[in-house]
Amino acid sequence: MKTKILLKEADMPTHWYNVMADMPNPPTPPLDPNGNPVGPEALAAIFPEELIKQEMSTERWIKIPEEIRDVLRLWRPSPLYRAHRLEQALNTPAKIYYKNEAVSPAGSHKPNTAVAQAYYNKQAGIKRLTTETGAGQWGSSLALAGQMFGLEVEVYMVKISYEQKPYRRSMMHTWGASVYPSPSTRTNAGRQILEQHPDSEGSLGIAISEAVELAASRDDTNYALGSVLNHVLLHQTVIGEEAKKQMEMAGDYPDMIFAPCGGGSNFGGIAFPFFADKAAGREVQLVAVEPTSCPSLTKGLYAYDFGDAIGLTPLLKMYTLGHNFVPPGIHAGGLRYHGDSALVSQLHYEGLVDALAVPQLETFEAGVLFARTEAIIPAPEATHAIAAVIREAKRCAESGEPKTLLFNLSGHGHFDMSSYDRFFAGELRDYDYPEEAIKASLADLPQVKFPQN
Repeated sequence: MKTKILLKEADMPTHWYNVMADMPNPPTPPLDPNGNPVGPEALAAIFPEELIKQEMSTERWIKIPEEIRDVLRLWRPSPLYRAHRLEQALNTPAKIYYKNEAVSPAGSHKPNTAVAQAYYNKQAGIKRLTTETGAGQWGSSLALAGQMFGLEVEVYMVKISYEQKPYRRSMMHTWGASVYPSPSTRTNAGRQILEQHPDSEGSLGIAISEAVELAASRDDTNYALGSVLNHVLLHQTVIGEEAKKQMEMAGDYPDMIFAPCGGGSNFGGIAFPFFADKAAGREVQLVAVEPTSCPSLTKGLYAYDFGDAIGLTPLLKMYTLGHNFVPPGIHAGGLRYHGDSALVSQLHYEGLVDALAVPQLETFEAGVLFARTEAIIPAPEATHAIAAVIREAKRCAESGEPKTLLFNLSGHGHFDMSSYDRFFAGELRDYDYPEEAIKASLADLPQVKFPQN
């Protein structure tokens, strides 16, 4: 009864898969506030040329430089597991597999793109990177990558997570990064928010505004984003490419694939390589799982919106709750974003990707069951996928259908034990974001005219 399906280092992907090559319709372009499509020159102030090319490329395969693969070899290929004990606990005929991205040095999938972004910025002569982080997985990943390539890293961490997850801050400091709670008084964007909301717990949108503002103000500094953008999801496809090989080694193929979804890199990373099969006619259901407290795909509007809170970024066509949306301080900090990847959003809008929202208590219950059966304590973000898989496995137990389920275990929860403590103490609660609050936030969407809007 095989538990781990392992690849050799030689089997690590040599190219990233670009889902744009297989989308049935062209991706919607980013726009400026006047509704005009944004060209590469508009991004050059904060991104290196190679990443801008990847952002706009429609080539199916993009070669991974050997210098990037050399760093990725520190933990890749990551293992695929068959969750035999979880299956037994659920008494389900379903087969459950999970890709374990918690084995990276930062404990999550985020270094897959952090390493690539640090490399391309170093090649472009950049000395310093700014970024935002929610739960701290991205910030610690970029701090690690910056150390690998000799770059300074400055991180703006959502204030509620800065307070909830001190050891993530310690990781970033250990890898040489500077970390500040956001909103901060270091930027115009942060000061503007604090003037309006002195007790703000922060949001990813606010932290993005601060990091972008600083990157745009210095020639030696660029901005790095942990999710949402096309090139970020591109770099994460090493996850799904490896998983396809491992499923083949196991003599199996998933009926359904689940992944947590905040900005979309986690989901795109494992799901997009399988979308290539779906586009070719193979049956596979791709499910993005989000919190009920930040339900962009399930309750948001598909419209053009800013990627940050202040409005410094280009407008992206995405499912959004409004760029000034500030979610409650749930413990899945990496999923507290007002929008989603434009690619994931378009595929969902066109009915090619499904979405599901799950409440916080159910996710922690799923995380505890997973820890007690499979031994790994998952990050709160990862528990969203686990909860969705457990729901489906229970349906299979009732119907007798032997589905094959695959999910992305995006990170471990070793720095989230205070969240588990609060769960065990009964201090956590579910929170469905009110419809009226969503409508109020969406009322401030930018009004742009574009043929596809």
